[in-house]
Amino acid sequence: MAGVVVAVCVSERKGTPKQNIGEAYLEEGVGIPQDAHASFGHRQISMLALEDIEEAKVKLPELEPGSFAENITVKDFDLKSLEIGDRVQVGKAILELSQIGKECHTKCAIYHKTGDCIMPTRGIFFKVVKSGRVMAGDRVFKLN
Repeated sequence: MAGVVVAVCVSERKGTPKQNIGEAYLEEGVGIPQDAHASFGHRQISMLALEDIEEAKVKLPELEPGSFAENITVKDFDLKSLEIGDRVQVGKAILELSQIGKECHTKCAIYHKTGDCIMPTRGIFFKVVKSGRVMAGDRVFKLN
């Protein structure tokens, strides 16, 4: 099962949509150094499927990669088949799945912009276990 990276996104503040920067260096134990979630424990990198964003666009057509504050947007990759501890290679980096979904304690800027947030049910989170550059167009695939 292989997919492709559509966007690599960062933001300066947590709880806000991220901007697609096209490529970034993912640092082991950190994530993307210039992102607000860098060094954020086991949730260093967040990932979302483009197909889920497309589904949400029915309600809000201006949604795009990064709108839900995900770091990496992928397409043609079955995120739902992954389990905690699975490793994936994204570009040159290797990530380990550490959390599926998340609890939203407050209604963040993303919720107010979109009227909903799909990250609690569709977003997945990783630790960076091997540093490497990731860019739009790179392959993403499960290792184990």
